[in-house]
Amino acid sequence: MTDILINALGETIYMSFVSTFFAVMIGFFLAIILTLTSKDGLRENLKVYATLDVVINTLRSFPFIILMIVLFPVTKFLIGKSIGTTAAIIPLTIGAAPFIARLIESAFKEVDFGVIQAAKSFGASDFQIIFKIMLVEALPSIISAITLTLITVIGFSAMAGAVGGGGLGDVAIKYGYYRFQTETMIYTVLILIALVQVVQSLGNYLYKITKK
Repeated sequence: MTDILINALGETIYMSFVSTFFAVMIGFFLAIILTLTSKDGLRENLKVYATLDVVINTLRSFPFIILMIVLFPVTKFLIGKSIGTTAAIIPLTIGAAPFIARLIESAFKEVDFGVIQAAKSFGASDFQIIFKIMLVEALPSIISAITLTLITVIGFSAMAGAVGGGGLGDVAIKYGYYRFQTETMIYTVLILIALVQVVQSLGNYLYKITKK
């Protein structure tokens, strides 16, 4: 059972970190578009903003377990199978991307508008304003957002085990639930708690460094 739990922990870490990485990439791109096209944004376009806003809200409204089932055909098309650890990365990414997009958008909105206006008056381009001013100013909040997203994805990955996603959730279902091995269920819960504590501690440490 120790080997099974260690292997499951590795699968959970693999699913969570890889899907969070891709979700952050997608979410960051979406957050930039939302920020640029929002009211009083650098490239205000309320139609684009409203359309993207609806798409993001729609994806966020899906319970993850349903989203994963709905995306089975897409997952199978992309990687050739709809279940397994690698297959779970697709719905985990799509489920987390809108969430992180909103968090990063909120972090950008916290940046002092006066600083942005000053940069524009000095002739800074949109690219420079976003990546050299807004990103730098919002970095601590973005790190907190990524930390929160990773912790959420770890929880999602446990749910993925219920439909063949592997990881600690799969062990909890197979051994803790179907085989009535209560101690195994307790072990998986404790491991998940420990993993979340490590991620949160690391996130807090990085936040303090960037906040200085």
